[in-house]
Amino acid sequence: MSDAKEYSCVKLEIDDEGIAWVSFNRPEKRNAMSPTLHFEMEDVMAELETNEDAKVIVLTGEGVSWSAGMDLKEYFRETDNNPKARFKSQWAHRHWAQYLMVSAKPSIAMVNGYCFGGAFTPLAACDIAIAAEDATFGLSEVNWGILPGGNVSKVFRDLASHRDSLFYAMTGRTFDGKKAVDMGIVNLAVPADKLREETLALARELLEKSPAVLAFTKQAVKAVQGMDMNMAYEYLGAKQGALRAADKEGTRQKGMSEFLDNKSYRPGLGAVKRD
Repeated sequence: MSDAKEYSCVKLEIDDEGIAWVSFNRPEKRNAMSPTLHFEMEDVMAELETNEDAKVIVLTGEGVSWSAGMDLKEYFRETDNNPKARFKSQWAHRHWAQYLMVSAKPSIAMVNGYCFGGAFTPLAACDIAIAAEDATFGLSEVNWGILPGGNVSKVFRDLASHRDSLFYAMTGRTFDGKKAVDMGIVNLAVPADKLREETLALARELLEKSPAVLAFTKQAVKAVQGMDMNMAYEYLGAKQGALRAADKEGTRQKGMSEFLDNKSYRPGLGAVKRD
């Protein structure tokens, strides 16, 4: 592991392969997100985006939780009469989650346990999500007098269907990792004792790809969601041209040559070899 700055609520380790392991580190609070955690995550995201050693981001939680959502005491009660503190915490949370969503680095949510309420915001911000089969997901806000605020209702509705979104938000019922796959909340669910192994395999698969091509691909897929067909054609054409300029490895040219000239590459059956 490379040297990393020490934080009180977050762990950051960048391994020798270029995988940045980021952990919510409040296991005694089931990794509930406090103002301090949000401030530290802002710093972590700035570090990862500008650190050339970090090539893939994995976001997980220490202990038995991914994150239980917002810390009711520190995030809500202790800032009820302190609008400045409340604003700074909300702003930090909004910022780091948005930074994660638009990061040029591919990101994986490794959901190892409880994922509630506000935790759906960083979950949705990650590009890919893999969960333990026995992980527990839920929106419990309705049971204690609030709605899924911030942008939790928005990201939950973006991930799940209309019916599932209403059902789980209105009842507060929980669901496991397997159900989360069925709902489109996560991509994969695996036995808990295989979670890190499967996440590592997925991260290594992403490491085989061109960083520039990965970045432009994820940006394109996210951007076209709100476009009509004509806008998407124009945007993707411009994006493709920008990628050819940005890809210093010449991945497209190598791929075309390996496929057409050398017959050493078959699209759909692996990645173009990188130097």
